[in-house]
Amino acid sequence: MYAPLRLGMALQERLGDGAEIRFSTTTRSPVLAVDDPGYAIRSRLVFPAHDDPADGPGDRYAYNVAGGGFDAVVAVVDSTADTPGLHAPDGLLSQLAAHAGRVGLAVVPAYQPRPHRPVHIRRTTTESAPMPVPGRPEPLRGPAFSSYPAEDVGWLLQDLSDAELEAPTEEREEAIQSGGAHYAESLPVEYQPSAQYQRLFRDALDASAARIARAVGTVTETVLAERSPRPVLVSLARAGTPVGVLMRRWAQHRHGLDLPHYAVSIVRGRGIDANALRWLARHHDPADVVFVDGWTGKGAITRELAAALAEFAESHGVSGFSPDIAVLADPGGCVRTYGTREDFLIPSACLNSTVSGLISRTVLRSDLVGPHDFHGAKFYRELAADDVSGLFTQTVAARFGEVAETVATDVKELLAADREPTWEGWAAVERISEEYGIHDVNLVKPGVGETTRVLLRRVPWKILAQRGAGDDLAHIRLLAAQRGVPVEEADGLPYSCVGLIHPRYTRGATGADGKAVTAP
Repeated sequence: MYAPLRLGMALQERLGDGAEIRFSTTTRSPVLAVDDPGYAIRSRLVFPAHDDPADGPGDRYAYNVAGGGFDAVVAVVDSTADTPGLHAPDGLLSQLAAHAGRVGLAVVPAYQPRPHRPVHIRRTTTESAPMPVPGRPEPLRGPAFSSYPAEDVGWLLQDLSDAELEAPTEEREEAIQSGGAHYAESLPVEYQPSAQYQRLFRDALDASAARIARAVGTVTETVLAERSPRPVLVSLARAGTPVGVLMRRWAQHRHGLDLPHYAVSIVRGRGIDANALRWLARHHDPADVVFVDGWTGKGAITRELAAALAEFAESHGVSGFSPDIAVLADPGGCVRTYGTREDFLIPSACLNSTVSGLISRTVLRSDLVGPHDFHGAKFYRELAADDVSGLFTQTVAARFGEVAETVATDVKELLAADREPTWEGWAAVERISEEYGIHDVNLVKPGVGETTRVLLRRVPWKILAQRGAGDDLAHIRLLAAQRGVPVEEADGLPYSCVGLIHPRYTRGATGADGKAVTAP
């Protein structure tokens, strides 16, 4: 209200005492209008909300404009509210025009201060990544943000590349476990793989490319058959993004479909990015949106997404988003749309940003992410020499043709099968948590993918490996040896391996042998 009031005062000074200028605001509060000289509210205009309100769509009101005899009306909005709805036939400007000789529009740039740590956001304008309009965030695309081609994925994130967010692993672990900070408020230092580890990644990719291509084809064809003939793929950044890119390429290669693909942030304990959901709802039918992730562990993100979408539907009045995630591998038995339920090595789990378009984990911190901002992430341009994001997707996509017939058989069997979630993984995690005296399921990370993350980003205590597991765990054993983490053979695991995070800040924890758990 401050800017339009100052504008009115300036007009009064400019036009002098001969002009009568009045100042008013629109409101979302309905008030009875009575055309009586002794009544304060003489007339009322009703128009649809045009400012993308947090409480969802609805009517807005302007009082004492109709019948006021004004020569001109100047509507003042910030850039966030300068939407098509403002200019619509039933919008505010049209309604004002019916009651004034002239209607002017002044748009004030929206600005959201970041008081604690100023961040200079880089914006690069290219033909494939146009400059976003202030107040109207648009997806970030390569090459300005990420090493993926612009058509592969649009990131519903804000660029925090200039922010200092990395913290030592042990420092982050202490802050997370002690409750002093949330894991999404900082970033781990990017793991720089040794030459031996990079060779292992490439060997694993060559060995598993056909297997991954088969899972990509199976999950994509299942989505096309059951969910939507033209789905909107929305991957959960960042593990889901390589999978979303591959699903998009399968649909293009096999069916000639050019599917939209976006990446959004979801944070355990904080939910999915509501501003990203609102953007998706404005541009696509929520019923066509299919959320994509790499794999399931115990199912924490599956539950997080379901709860977040239910809360979003209730608070924003926007329904239709399905919580049924499509994943490449579902060893935890948490979803019904998957490529396989085997726990096998997906090489994209072996690395961090260098296999995910050079994008960091997502960040959600109040001094960097405002109430109307997308969650943030960093683009590690400086790691371009080590980037294998393109190598991964191209190597897998090159095997699409040879697995097509097998995929057709797999999908036919899947569509006829009972695929209801069993949550077998969650039950196993609860058992392991108690058996090893951890008493916190968040410190038990099941599956090859999650175990890899533990070794790359957290303070691991030990690794449980299914007895007899083969090459799928070669990189796990190498990382464990490099970090001095014991690998314990186990029987009866529903996963190939399980990573245990050291409960060094959990008071009174005891191990499976009854001995007290102590920090290394």
